[in-house]
Amino acid sequence: MPELSYLAAVRESYDTVAADYVERVRTPAELDPLSRGMLDVFAEVARTAGLGPVADLGCGPGRVTAHLAARQVDVFGLDLSPAMVELARGAHPELRFGVGSMTDLPIEDAGLGGILAYYSTHHTPPELLPVVFGEFHRTLAPGGCLMLAGHVGAGQHLRPTQAYGGHPVSYESYLLPPDRIAGLLKQAGFALTARLVEEPGEGAERTYATFLALKPERP
Repeated sequence: MPELSYLAAVRESYDTVAADYVERVRTPAELDPLSRGMLDVFAEVARTAGLGPVADLGCGPGRVTAHLAARQVDVFGLDLSPAMVELARGAHPELRFGVGSMTDLPIEDAGLGGILAYYSTHHTPPELLPVVFGEFHRTLAPGGCLMLAGHVGAGQHLRPTQAYGGHPVSYESYLLPPDRIAGLLKQAGFALTARLVEEPGEGAERTYATFLALKPERP
């Protein structure tokens, strides 16, 4: 697939902010109990199913990848940003990381037992989410588990110019309603098993949602 124009903006922006991103974004141990709990549920489901490796897509500096690995999950990370992948490899040399796009995953059909997309799909224009979710479905083995988490909203389209310490960025973000995301996952062929919506707490401005879904063993 030819590279889509928004991918260049996402790659360049995260290459630019990578070093400060690591300093400013919370580690898994610093997440709220519900977020940690959902990650641990996903880890247990993927590990016990034993259907193949888990891909952490949009892995950034690899902290969540390492969190899953510490829970005996066979996991590797992919990210669009070479700078993020370099940081992940430096921090976690025992794990596997590579550069790749969710729109065209370098993974064979049904080659994965699980997929984690953790705060990594909100830069995708809504009209292209079916492409991304289609790739998730293609690469998951029947019975495989998907966990998708991220910011949600009422259809906001955000165009920040600076991020993570004032670095210039050119990516855009899309905050979709949870029901729309759930509908797109179902259209891609997934069976939803759980949905958690966390309302903004003290000092927080955004709503977060986590979805757990399975690729049915039979179409």
